[in-house]
Amino acid sequence: MSILQRHPRYSLFTLLVIVGTMYLLATDGVPGYALRSVVTYDPSLASRVARSELVYQETLRKRQKLIERYGPTAKDIATFPPNQDPWPAYTVWDFFPPAFNCPHDLERVGDMGDGGKWTCGLSRIAQKPDCIVYSVGINYESSFEAELLERSRHCEVWGYDFTVSAFGPQITKAVKGRTHFRAYRLAGSEAPEESQFTLEALMRMNGHTHIDILKVDIESWEFETLASLIKPYIASGRPLPFGQLQLEIHLWGKKFSEFLGWWEMLEDAGLRPFMTEPNLVYQNYNKESNTELAEYSFINVKGDNIFIADPPVHQTPPDAVKFRRETV
Repeated sequence: MSILQRHPRYSLFTLLVIVGTMYLLATDGVPGYALRSVVTYDPSLASRVARSELVYQETLRKRQKLIERYGPTAKDIATFPPNQDPWPAYTVWDFFPPAFNCPHDLERVGDMGDGGKWTCGLSRIAQKPDCIVYSVGINYESSFEAELLERSRHCEVWGYDFTVSAFGPQITKAVKGRTHFRAYRLAGSEAPEESQFTLEALMRMNGHTHIDILKVDIESWEFETLASLIKPYIASGRPLPFGQLQLEIHLWGKKFSEFLGWWEMLEDAGLRPFMTEPNLVYQNYNKESNTELAEYSFINVKGDNIFIADPPVHQTPPDAVKFRRETV
C-alpha cells in the first residue's frame, strides 16, 4: 500500500501544493488578476478592423446628413441648442458617436467613477516586452495606471503633471518600480525653462519611438497640443506614434464648426473612437452649465501597432513559445 493510500491527508496536501503552484504560475505573483501567458496571434484581426472601418465610414456619412438637417452647414449648428422652439433633438456629442468596434476585449480599467478609462485590448499588452504607457494629467488619481501595471508584466508608465509632485496613492510598492514621474506640462510648443514640452520631446528624452497607450487630461489644452502634434504626421503620411488614446475633452467655449474641424483632424490621422462617457461628476457640481466634458477612447488604425496587428514572431515571450510547443 502506498503512502498516499495509508495517509489520505498526504493526498490532500499534495493536491493543494499542486493547485497553489499552478495558481502562482498563472498569476505571475500579481494579486487579483491572472496574466495572460500567451501573446495572442489573431488571424482574423485585420478583417475585424476592416469591417469596423466600413461601419465607421457609414457613420461619417450619417454625420453629414445630421449637419445638413439642422444646419444646413457646420457654422449653423449650435453646440448645445437653446431651450426654445423648435427644440432640435441633439447636442454636440450626438455628431461624434464611438462607432468603431474595439476588435479585442473592451473594459473599463481603473476605479468606478472618476479615474477609470475605457480600454481596448489590455490583454494585447499584458505580456508585451516593450509596453510603454504615457499618462498626462494625473491630479493624484492613478487607479487606471495602477490597475494597468498590476495586470501587465512589462508595462512601464511615464506620468506628467505640473500641478502635482507624484502619482496618486493607488500606485503600490509592488509596481512603483515601473513608474516614472516628472512635473512637466504637455503642450504644443516647447519652453524648457517652464518645464513645458511637446510629446515628441518627452519621447526623445526617454528614448521612445512608440507609445502603446497615451492618456491625456489637460483641461482644454488638448485642442492646441494635439493639433500641433498630429498635423505634421498627417502631412507626412506617417502613423501617429501611439496605438491608443484615452482623452478627456473639455468643450468650454468651443463652436461646433471649430470642434468639428479639430475632430476631423483626429480622424484623418487614423484615430477612431470606440467608447465614450460624459463626465457627470463635473456636471453634478456645475448644474447650470452644459455637459461640456466627455471622455473618449480612440484606437489608431494606421501603422502596425499592437491593437491592430500581431507583433513580429521574434517578440514572442519565452513562456509563450514554451506553451505553444507543449500544446502542439
